Amino acid sequence: MLTAADSLPPRLLRNPHLQSVLGSSHLRRRRGLRALAATGAQTHEHILDGGNGARLQGWHSRVPGAAPRGMALLLHGWEGSAESGYMRLAAARLLRCGFEVFRLNFRDHGDTHHLNEELFHSNRLDEVVHAAADMVRLLRVRDLVVAGYSLGGNFALRLGLRAEVAGLPLRRIAAVCPLVDPATTMASMERAPQIYDWYFRRKWRSSLQRKRALFPERYQWDEATLALDMRGLMAWLAQRPAGFDSIDAYFDSYSIAGDRLAALPVPADILMAEDDPVIPYEDFRRWQLPPGATLEVARWGGHCAFMENLAGDGFAERWLAERLCAALPAA
Repeated sequence: MLTAADSLPPRLLRNPHLQSVLGSSHLRRRRGLRALAATGAQTHEHILDGGNGARLQGWHSRVPGAAPRGMALLLHGWEGSAESGYMRLAAARLLRCGFEVFRLNFRDHGDTHHLNEELFHSNRLDEVVHAAADMVRLLRVRDLVVAGYSLGGNFALRLGLRAEVAGLPLRRIAAVCPLVDPATTMASMERAPQIYDWYFRRKWRSSLQRKRALFPERYQWDEATLALDMRGLMAWLAQRPAGFDSIDAYFDSYSIAGDRLAALPVPADILMAEDDPVIPYEDFRRWQLPPGATLEVARWGGHCAFMENLAGDGFAERWLAERLCAALPAA
């Protein structure tokens, strides 16, 4: 079975910033689109019930005529979407080993801003758990595995804490570079090259502008608000739309640092890159994981990229699919 030690990109791709940029590039998006199409899977849109009026969009893919070994639920990172390259590439891998795949969009991600009036924030776990349960009911899922990248990895692990109460038949979790401590991640991004701040702020501002255009009577924030730096904009989100007392209280609400996963009853595999410029490696050094969780650390990989070549192939997708395919026997 693959281990993190098998992640050996060529020397050209051992720069963490090059890895991270290429991992979110149009190259990977096109690669993922072709890989998913090559599986021959049929894909259909579903609007799931997230509870309390929330609606979340997802895409269900299944290879016709194949008896699936189970359902794989994929969760994207912040300001990514179900159509991100890594999501499609992971879906293609899982489809080829016999899974059905459901790629879920978080609120206000992808083309879904119109579905809900309230804004997305990272403590909206309830609606993701509720939507997962709706998907299980709708598609009659008997065996479920979940995988997530970055913030999606954080959600996947927190979903594991709630799976039993929610009635989810969750058998295993795989998380790639999950966000552990939001406060240290914010500090890390502030120290990192400006490209990360530019990338995330550009996508987030575009999302907020779209939300304002869709709900002008509800949202009337000005351009000065949108021009805030990342920490300022995050503090505004935390204290205004999200309703927390402070940015620290908001960060604490979705942190999985320390022993917060100690009660995780679902087996979990976690892949981290030592050179990740977004999620500090020290967060993983201090992590207290339950016996059923395994952390693997690769020397290179950047943030969620793990690019193996310039064609856009990623080690993380191979690793993730192997772990999840081993969790359930073939049908």
